[in-house]
Order: sequence, then structure tokens, then C-alpha cells
Amino acid sequence: MTTLYLIRHAEAEGNLYRRIHGQYDSLITDNGYRQIQALRERFADVPIDAVYSSDLFRTMTTARAIYVPKGLPLHTRADLRELGMGQWEDRSWAGMDREDHEMMQRFSRNAPDFRAPGGESFGDVRRRGTAAILDIAAKHPGQTVAVFAHGTFIRNTVAEFLNIGPEGMKQLGHSDNTAVTLLEIEGGKVTVVYRDDNSHLSPEISTLAQQHWWKKGDQSLDINLWFAPFDPAREDHRQFYLQCRQEAWQTLYGSLDRCDGAGFLADACQVCQADPQSLTIPMAGSRRAGILQLDPRRGAGEKKGYVSFLYLTPEQRHKGVGVQLIGKSVSVYRPRGRERLQLSCSEVNKPALSFYEKYGFHRTGTTGGAYGTLYEMEKYIGYEPQGELL
Repeated sequence: MTTLYLIRHAEAEGNLYRRIHGQYDSLITDNGYRQIQALRERFADVPIDAVYSSDLFRTMTTARAIYVPKGLPLHTRADLRELGMGQWEDRSWAGMDREDHEMMQRFSRNAPDFRAPGGESFGDVRRRGTAAILDIAAKHPGQTVAVFAHGTFIRNTVAEFLNIGPEGMKQLGHSDNTAVTLLEIEGGKVTVVYRDDNSHLSPEISTLAQQHWWKKGDQSLDINLWFAPFDPAREDHRQFYLQCRQEAWQTLYGSLDRCDGAGFLADACQVCQADPQSLTIPMAGSRRAGILQLDPRRGAGEKKGYVSFLYLTPEQRHKGVGVQLIGKSVSVYRPRGRERLQLSCSEVNKPALSFYEKYGFHRTGTTGGAYGTLYEMEKYIGYEPQGELL
């Protein structure tokens, strides 16, 4: 008999930024590294003979919780990857729901006819998932193996082992990041001993404990943003931009003295016309939620992506949605080869400083501002493992 621990990866960017990351190669979040440490402690005294993971960064990094302390090699397999989402990859969930609501509903229902353009069906991931797990088990008779994979992959593969069809998927629920499923496999027969166990996670570091979308009957839905392009020719867009700039300045400095709104707008429109991705309006449903302004001209030679203005309207603050603007910035800059996000923040803007530091920005220097000091801050978005245990 083979004992096989099937483990979901730690919290990754898609979970935090609310973006569609199937086979998009996303990074582990700071909280994800805390989850990896907790997973390492859970398996400290559990004998493991071999470790496998998909060949994506988030699973390979999570697998270090087991293979590094036990001195084992890591075996990677592409057939352990998440459901391929084709043209939906790295789009926001809210944006895709707005663009193709019917297909998004099929995804949510685990419908057999769901397939994102250029992507996989649930049947595809079930077939390759069961084949991969049975193949790994056959290679390790009488041994204990840890396999690191992905949420939809695990959910559908386990459903196949339990002989649960699409109509019964709701009863399976959803697994937390780093949740553990235990399988016993002998002669091609699979017994699910337990599934989706996250007992090693405290509520403070559990991903699902901080989200509501998965709770049956919960009415406090998480807010997912989508990003509308800014149109410099539209007067309502120009006025909204000015309103946001002035409100931010007024809140920070107590007056509009030295606030060059016209100058800010002219510069934003110039950059936007040269690079339309640089200026977007985050949207919560049909309501404008803020402004995200980037400046791809700055820092390109140093592989940095500059964030000029990140703003949420007062009604959208304190709802945990600001991090989705960071996610959008990463989505724009990473394909361009930028390895760090960079921005400036006033020393008097304590809430913003706390927000940026919470999500991985570090102070790298200071510069002069209209009123006092601006902290220069950076966040690493490259593919090198971070965190003490790594």
C-alpha cells in the first residue's frame, strides 16, 4: 500500500489579488510563507520517502516545507498542474464575470461543459489528475509520498476517487491553502482517509478564514474589482481623476495648497495615451472604486515598475480590496520583465505606509515632497523564494 499526502500550495498571488491563476506562474504571498512554516512543523515527525509537485513556482516553493528538512529531492511533473484557464489566465475574476457571466456560472457550478477559451475542462483535469496520482503511487509501493498540487486539481481528482460527479461537487466544499488530504492506494484502488485538513493553520494565517466567497449562505460577499480603461477624451473620466487627486491631497495635507491638479491630469493623460495600460479605473460592480496610475517610463532600465497613484474612494476603504490594485500593477509590469514595484509615500500618510508594508513593500530611501519627506518603497515581484525557511 502507498500512503499519499495530497497537499494544496500555500497562499499565492491569485488567492490574494483575486485573479485567475490556473497555470499562470504566480508567487507565494508573505502569509503563504507563514503557512509553509506551519506545514513544515506539521510534518516534522512524519516519515516521508518521496516528494512530488507540479512544475509551477507556488507548488515547488510550498514543497520545500517537506523535502528540504528531510533532505529529499523534489520531483516535478507538469501533469500535477492546476486546471488550465487559457485566455482567462491572469484576468480578474470580476472582469471575466462581467465579460462572460454565463461561462463564469458554469465554472462556479463545476459544469462538464465549462472550458475557458484555450483552456481545459473539469473532465480533462480529472483524467490527468487521477492518472498522475495512480502513477506516482505505483512508483512507490509500501512507501509514504507527499504530492503538492492545486485547489481545483485536488478537488476534482478526489471527487473522481470518491465517484462524485459534477452534480455532487458542492458537498466537497473548498480546500484551504496548504490543506492536507490523505489517500491510501493499493492495487489501483484509492481510499480517502481524510481530506482538506487545515488543522495546522491558525485563524490568523488561514486564507479561507479571511474570505467569505466559499461560505454557504453567507451574505457578506467578498468584493472583487475589475479594471476599466481610462479614456482621456471623456470629460467624466477627467473630472473623476481630478476629484480623486484633490481628495487625496486634501485628506493628506488639510488643504489644496500646492496641489497642481491640472498638472497631475496632463501628465496622466500623456502617459495613458502612450501606454493605455498605465491608467485604469478600478470598478466595484458598476461603481468607480478609485484610480490606478502607473508610469512605465520610470525605472525600466533597473527592471522596476513605478506606481504613480494608487487611490480608493472613501466608500471602498477598509474592505480589503486595495491589494487588488497591487495585483493589477504586478499583472502589467511582470510580463515586461520588471522585478520590483516602486512607489513613493508621504511620511504623514500612516495608513498608506501601513498598507504598503503589510503587502511586502520596504522603505529604500527618502526624497523631498510638497510637504516634508516622501519614503521611497519597493516590493519584489521576481521568481526567487523569499522567507526564512527557504
